[in-house]
Amino acid sequence: MKLAESIVGWQDEITRIRRDIHQHPELAYEEVRTAELVARQLESWGIPVVRGIGVTGVVGTIKGNKDNGRAIGLRADMDALPMQEVNTFEHASTTPGKMHACGHDGHTAMLLAAARHLAQNRDFEGTVHVIFQPAEEGHGGAKAMIDDGLFERFQIDAVFGMHNWPGMEVGSFGLTAGPMMASSNTFSIHITGKGAHAAMPNLGADPIIAAVQVVQSLQSIVARNRNPLDPAVLSVTQIHAGSADNVIPGDAIIRGTVRTFTDTTLDLIEARMKTICEQTAAALECQATLDFVRKYPPTVNTPAEAEFCANVMEGIVGAERVVRNITPSMGAEDFAFMLLHKPGCYVWIGNGTGDHRSPGHGLGPCTLHNGSYDFNDDLIPLGGTYWVELARQWLANPTV
Repeated sequence: MKLAESIVGWQDEITRIRRDIHQHPELAYEEVRTAELVARQLESWGIPVVRGIGVTGVVGTIKGNKDNGRAIGLRADMDALPMQEVNTFEHASTTPGKMHACGHDGHTAMLLAAARHLAQNRDFEGTVHVIFQPAEEGHGGAKAMIDDGLFERFQIDAVFGMHNWPGMEVGSFGLTAGPMMASSNTFSIHITGKGAHAAMPNLGADPIIAAVQVVQSLQSIVARNRNPLDPAVLSVTQIHAGSADNVIPGDAIIRGTVRTFTDTTLDLIEARMKTICEQTAAALECQATLDFVRKYPPTVNTPAEAEFCANVMEGIVGAERVVRNITPSMGAEDFAFMLLHKPGCYVWIGNGTGDHRSPGHGLGPCTLHNGSYDFNDDLIPLGGTYWVELARQWLANPTV
């Protein structure tokens, strides 16, 4: 494994920064403390900074000793999740109900390490923009930065992202050309019936019966309408109706999520959902309305950039530790918005199985969005080195 010696030497210092961020988690668009910490660190290393892009986003610009007209964007996310941490180690969250349970504190730390190295070793061509993004967790911070002029205010020819991946061995990477993560979409179905006494159901139109049949019928979309070779998930996660044992309510609410890798499949699912909801409800003398919200598009890596990233990884850890055609995830990632505008690649870096956690971690597994999760600080030198090598090699290669 070929790591940048300077970043290895800074590991303890960058780890302290990471753990400080972990102790003080901030939710979407509330990353004021985190953003200021990032900005001040960058400035202390001689990196010019622009604050407040997309509300709390930060962009630092590092110019090499020679301007070859090329510029690359490296992105990390900063926000935490609205959930309770169950770890009790020293750097656990100090804010009840907020936790870095997805490793964004570690993503920020790895990119800070790379920025420091590049700022102190400018023997590269072109420009590196380090992008610290807010509000990845369901609030579209990437889109907010884009809407605020990210790609107009900064020349960025290609953009790259990275996420830690629990369960993958430390020292390994995974990626694939094409879809890497799914789209994220939510739905709400409002079924209106006619309330009645539960002992006299013939006098009403039961929205609960309609809801049950709608939920069952929705599962036929993935099973019978979707191309079996095109992955999709339709999950009903909530049903709300009624308030008393002896009352048939007047309405019911169904909520859930849909995940796909293509817009074609998503269009199909939405259209079939509308038909099923309306006609099933009508058959049971109720009415149904579907509210379908497309939140994040699929994260789709461009082939040339995926190949380039894989080659960079192999130069660091060896081909045996790089999974070039890793199985994509039906989870979602708002880095997808950036890939709609620029070529680039989103990759996973192995976070291990949880053995790295300090004494005092919760009893749960070290998986994403889990109260026992913690980022593996051993990734800081490797992730930082990947960013440095990716930037240097991409900027020096005009054929990509």
